[in-house]
Amino acid sequence: MSGIKGGAYIVGAYEHPERRITGSSVPQVLAEVTHGALADAGLGPSDVDGWFGSSEQPGLGGLSMLEYLGLRGVRHVEDTESGGASYPTLVGHATAAIMTGRCEVAVIAMGGLPRSLPPHRAVSGPEDPFEIPYGISPVALYALAAARHMHEYGTTSAQLAEVKVAASEHAKHNPNALLRDPVTVAEVLDSPLIADPLHRLDCCVTTDGGGAVVVVSPEVAARLDRHRVKVLGQAEAFKHAGPAVDVTITGAVWSGPRAFAEAGLKPVDVDYASIYDSFTITVLMLLEDLGFCGKGEGGRFVADGGLRAHVGKLAVNTDGGGLCNNHPGSRGGMVKIIEAVRQLRGEANAPVQLPDVQVALVQGIGKAIGSRHFSSTLLLGQEDT
Repeated sequence: MSGIKGGAYIVGAYEHPERRITGSSVPQVLAEVTHGALADAGLGPSDVDGWFGSSEQPGLGGLSMLEYLGLRGVRHVEDTESGGASYPTLVGHATAAIMTGRCEVAVIAMGGLPRSLPPHRAVSGPEDPFEIPYGISPVALYALAAARHMHEYGTTSAQLAEVKVAASEHAKHNPNALLRDPVTVAEVLDSPLIADPLHRLDCCVTTDGGGAVVVVSPEVAARLDRHRVKVLGQAEAFKHAGPAVDVTITGAVWSGPRAFAEAGLKPVDVDYASIYDSFTITVLMLLEDLGFCGKGEGGRFVADGGLRAHVGKLAVNTDGGGLCNNHPGSRGGMVKIIEAVRQLRGEANAPVQLPDVQVALVQGIGKAIGSRHFSSTLLLGQEDT
């Protein structure tokens, strides 16, 4: 199958180290992570000729940021909005742009300050007047999916709690994680209910911060003295809310197989996975829909440390994920890419670094799995993969 495999490489990655940032603006955060990723790649602003971002960019999106950053040599700009799925999607789009000669050095950046700045109402969608007055909220929609999964497959709150426990065990090794104290299944179940059956500890953190990655052509990558990570495959899909939405599946049932086919791989080939974890149910359902286990088997898959590095069936979110580490601007997709790059480079925190990672998967979700949402699946690997 033709596709983007080997068409570009990630050569730079940077995650903002702070989880509460005071005295800065979103453009400043975007500038910091951009310069951090370029420095990591051994490149400078004058090398950049592609810019990729999403709706958190202030002003007129990419245009405003290019002027702010002084990136005069950019000849290809893309602003794509698909929520937390935006950034794995943009890696695929940047690779396609590189393969068609539109750019050679692309920066993908995100930043947000939801802990430090007053909350703002996002631009309303056509569905909002028909849903929001009746109590629809992100946590309610994820709780709807969790409740239905429990009804259909016998999944338990204790099994969902195992996802949080694994994240907390990883986060204790991450000096930058917002929550570093390990928790138990009992502590998750004893935390207050937010939307039945989801407890407070089933929900992700909210942080300031951001990150950036640098995606370059094979020719540029060959000139750099940096461990390069190959883009193997990427696919996106979306799921509508009606008229009769099946809340037991996510868009990953479509994006996952397409990405694997493009990469010429199967779920069994994945050594590490960055799975979007807005809530514990998100991880469990995505593992099923990506093919790591059968439908309805997610609860058993995550039980007994199934997601923990070195001891589980599949190491997931070894930085602590959005449940414990970092969920900047309510968009965790960028951080998921960065941890996958670390694992492939051998640069993750030592106690959770996996041996000989050849293939890593990144899965993003935008909006809510209990309703309309985007899904993006990205596969990354070593040079010889």
